[in-house]
Amino acid sequence: MALIGRLFVIFFGFLTACLAAGSIVVGAVLFPEFSDLGAGPVDEGAVDVLLGFGFIFVSGFALIPALVVAAITEAFNIRGVLTYAVGGGLVGLACYLGLVPFDPDTMRFEGIVRRHLEIMTGAGIVGGLVYWLIAGRNAGAWRVPLRRLPAPPPLPSASRPPRP
Repeated sequence: MALIGRLFVIFFGFLTACLAAGSIVVGAVLFPEFSDLGAGPVDEGAVDVLLGFGFIFVSGFALIPALVVAAITEAFNIRGVLTYAVGGGLVGLACYLGLVPFDPDTMRFEGIVRRHLEIMTGAGIVGGLVYWLIAGRNAGAWRVPLRRLPAPPPLPSASRPPRP
């Protein structure tokens, strides 16, 4: 029963981490537009739509790598915040490199944009930290049996009440 509850916590942590990472990606991509003072006010409806697409984009591409990281940390009871930050960065890196064409003849990725690589890796780190806040701090705790209190010691023979 504890495993089912843990799966819900992992799922909620993943969705929240994807929302945070998607917000980072959308904010970083739109930052040149936000910094232009002559552009006027930003339409909030458009930002909401972009945040929704950012969430869908990040959650779709990060699902399998994030599940691998979550399975490893749950299996080995890894609860360190640095582990989740590095794991999130690797997931962000894997998501970006999954979009860049790979040339097998030269064994290189073609067309890597350094700014986009940094944005995706940073968003992955933030996503990993958000996941740690929700689910990572208690990774593997569902497997630990509850500690039973020891039985109280028997009463001394002189303190027994008299029999009627």
